[in-house]
Amino acid sequence: MSLYLYELVPAEGQADAAIKAFDAEVAATGGDLIESQVTTGGSRVFAIAEFAACRAAQLEAAQLDVAEILGPNEVRLVGADLEQIKAARPEAGYLVEWDIPDTIDMDTYLARKKANSPKYADVPEVSFLRTYVREDMNKCLCFYNAPDEAAVVRAREAVSTPIDRIHSLEG
Repeated sequence: MSLYLYELVPAEGQADAAIKAFDAEVAATGGDLIESQVTTGGSRVFAIAEFAACRAAQLEAAQLDVAEILGPNEVRLVGADLEQIKAARPEAGYLVEWDIPDTIDMDTYLARKKANSPKYADVPEVSFLRTYVREDMNKCLCFYNAPDEAAVVRAREAVSTPIDRIHSLEG
């Protein structure tokens, strides 16, 4: 089983409809929607789907009635257990995107993540939840619960990892 990231840009006020359409299309092609997170204001949906045998659904924006769809991009889950995510469908408060530099490969990324993760304890008001790192090493998505964006920034500083984009998420 492989995980894939899709990024949807729904029409204004249509994030829930986009997720329902996405879920139906993914299920019709033998996949399973693992989670979807919507940015505050509904301007973007980050969806993770699981497919057997590395055969992700190739979806078009018109199929989902969205303005744009990016993906599928194969991702690796780091820092969480997939079965727990499937069971709980946990929500997060913030999503950080980091465009990973070309000089970092997957092994380097994973070693860095392992070495730096204990430093999150220096910012106890923030809970690191999970990361999806694209297999092509283009970027990673890190999910957090925190009281505010400033706390997420402090957590990223504690682990010496930049922020390219930060999104608050609808709860």
